[in-house]
Amino acid sequence: MTRTALYPGSFDPPTRGHEDLVRRSLALADRVIVAVATNSAKQPLFGIEERLELLRTALGSDPRVTVETFDGLLVEFARKVGATMAVRGLRAVSDFEYEFQMALMNRQLHPGLETVFLVPALDLTYLSSSLVREVARHGGDVSALVHPAVAAALQRRFAR
Repeated sequence: MTRTALYPGSFDPPTRGHEDLVRRSLALADRVIVAVATNSAKQPLFGIEERLELLRTALGSDPRVTVETFDGLLVEFARKVGATMAVRGLRAVSDFEYEFQMALMNRQLHPGLETVFLVPALDLTYLSSSLVREVARHGGDVSALVHPAVAAALQRRFAR
């Protein structure tokens, strides 16, 4: 039986932290689906197709990793793809309360979906997509924070 994990998020933009969690998730699952949420309530910097392409480029060609979109409840997408695990990253204690509530709600809606929390690599603990966007918006160097393709896309987006 193949163990399938979902790693959901907006990935706007994908960061080295996201890449790290995907790769480490492969120690827990045979297959990882990076599930890009199409959240109409948010105004993303990058469109959904751009984020999918950036993730595919950043994550490389490992056949155990796929990138897909989903709309609606994560638990419904998990049922559709046969996932039994949702992977979430915890950077700080402040992340825990929201993630804990979400994990409990997902368990209520889909008892067969287990949430696994991973902490980032020490050198990536501070990293978030919003911080990367802010640094890039003001012309800062994001090359250590994101894949080169993502850095180039950010530079194009914020070209003055």
